[in-house]
Amino acid sequence: MAQVRTQAPAGRYGRSADERADRKLKIVGSVLGAAAVIGLGYYGFHTIADQSVSGQVVSYEQVTPSEVHIHLEVNKGKSTTGSCTVRALDTDHNEVGRKTVRYDQPKTQIDQIITLRTTARSTAAELVGCSDG
Repeated sequence: MAQVRTQAPAGRYGRSADERADRKLKIVGSVLGAAAVIGLGYYGFHTIADQSVSGQVVSYEQVTPSEVHIHLEVNKGKSTTGSCTVRALDTDHNEVGRKTVRYDQPKTQIDQIITLRTTARSTAAELVGCSDG
């Protein structure tokens, strides 16, 4: 007579090694995923929050062939000091003038008309960037 081998009922002797390994992998994956989300959130917040001086060109006006008025609006923290750089471009997008303006006033919003001397007639003016410090 042939012997018939029977398996024990499922769950009778505890979990198998594969089930334990799967559970550990799920826990480790969840912890690493949560850490990645927290890390990305922290990085994103500090990237945005650290921009304590920002600005935008509201308008510009060609006054003479060698002079431009740029209306710049700057936002910053009340106690923050910083600077913004603007430039003028000609029709070929070559830089024909550049100026950096420092902001030390204890204000959060500053509107200023900047007079920029140019080496040739300009057709555009743009904000290069702002920085604190």
